Parts: sequence; structure tokens; C-alpha cells
Amino acid sequence: MADLRPGDGNAEELRRYWTTGKGGLKIRWGTPGDFDRCVRHLTKYMPGRAEGYCSNLHLRATGHRPGKH
Repeated sequence: MADLRPGDGNAEELRRYWTTGKGGLKIRWGTPGDFDRCVRHLTKYMPGRAEGYCSNLHLRATGHRPGKH
């Protein structure tokens, strides 16, 4: 699979990149601070919308919303 970075693919490819791909490895889902790391990484690509997108990615990656565990 190609190294997909934000802006290089369709929506599903980007979700996979940020959950189970190289982006997900940077975020380290399921560890303390994962949501904050996601927001920090994605704010440069989607300012003002990163929190909502990261909340959706968190649900996809961990099975629950941030702060609900």
C-alpha cells in the first residue's frame, strides 16, 4: 500500500492512514494523550475542524469517544 499522507487520497484512505497506517502510529491510539496528538497533527491540515475529525477517528480506532472510558 502506498504511503498516504493527507491530501493524497480519498476519504477512506485518509481514515485508514490516520487510524491504522503511519499516521495512526504517530498518534498511538489507545494510549494516554492520543486525542491531543491527533489534534496536534491534523490541525495544520484542517484548522478549526481537527477536534471533530479526531473524535471520529478516536471512535473508529478505539471503539469509544475520547474521554468516555
